[in-house]
Amino acid sequence: MLFGDRAKYGMLVCGLSFCALLMSQQCSVFCGLLLWTTATLRNVRAPIWVADAKVEQVNEAVSLREVEVERVRSVPGVEWAVPLYWGILQARLPDGTFQGLQLTGLDSASLVGRPGRMREGRVEDLRLPNAVIVDQVALAKFAKRGVQLRVGSVFEINDKEARVVGICETDRSFLGQPYVFTTYARALEYAPRQRKQLSFVLVQPRREAAVAEVLQRISQLGGLRAVTEREFAWETLVWYFRNTGIPISFGTVVLLGVVVGIAIAGQTFYLFVYENLRFMAALKAMGARFRTLAGMVFLQALTVGFTGYGLGVGLAALFGRAVLEKGQPPFYMPWQVLVFTGVVILLICCLSALVGLVKIARAEPAMVFK
Repeated sequence: MLFGDRAKYGMLVCGLSFCALLMSQQCSVFCGLLLWTTATLRNVRAPIWVADAKVEQVNEAVSLREVEVERVRSVPGVEWAVPLYWGILQARLPDGTFQGLQLTGLDSASLVGRPGRMREGRVEDLRLPNAVIVDQVALAKFAKRGVQLRVGSVFEINDKEARVVGICETDRSFLGQPYVFTTYARALEYAPRQRKQLSFVLVQPRREAAVAEVLQRISQLGGLRAVTEREFAWETLVWYFRNTGIPISFGTVVLLGVVVGIAIAGQTFYLFVYENLRFMAALKAMGARFRTLAGMVFLQALTVGFTGYGLGVGLAALFGRAVLEKGQPPFYMPWQVLVFTGVVILLICCLSALVGLVKIARAEPAMVFK
């Protein structure tokens, strides 16, 4: 019955494929966008982050006193603690135009938080005068303004020379600005002068088992809060959930996909069952139980569902592969997205099958003789 009516079968598959594509694609873009909000944590790796007690997420840095580094180092259980500068500054290009950037100042002795993936140059060259390392986003941003960055290129930050000694790969940021790495002391020279300039303190505990104790001791210093990298990432995600319209925007589109899927699949499947009702009545007249007919209907619905799910998720994956090569829009498809999409498609198929079963339940076997 199902494969014989190709028009209805094609419409059902297309409707469910569109629904699966819309849900999986939008959920993946949503996950990718949230992943961008925690890019700083992945680009600057550290077991424990120490920030001002009022900081709620990693993309807002409240300046600390320089003495906080020594206070944290004095805490029992801390193996080492280094300063980190992070701030949004403006780079002045040779033609006079400006480009925003995220300046990250690393401890010059240890270079903790260094870029993990280098295209060109060496991280150790950051110790050279006026040295900076730029990421792949900076190459693209500067290229749009007619400047081709390479090792040896020079631009200005706050009227001070910045010489490129390396090019690295970083995870893109939600703020959209490129990452520029330099030493902590040089970052303070580039940054506008103010009384407090320390952004974060990066900490390594002596033993993994002592992390909870170290966090508690640092937080008891007063005016500081210490969190693990994982906890800071979750706090950042929760902050964007609560304070931005991102979840509502993407949730509305996903809900629209569910409604469209239910409407198309339900109506089409009802018409399919209605047109084949005489065959169902004939089976009833031959002694087929309602349970057997229900199994037939659910098998037809699930066949369409699995086909549509596979096509929809496959198209979403192709979309993701295409955009990942360009770097935007963000796209990240974890297994949870596949499970969520599959469960929704399954529910749509079950609802569609139930709509058809209502008509079958009311059908009289005698109608086959009419």
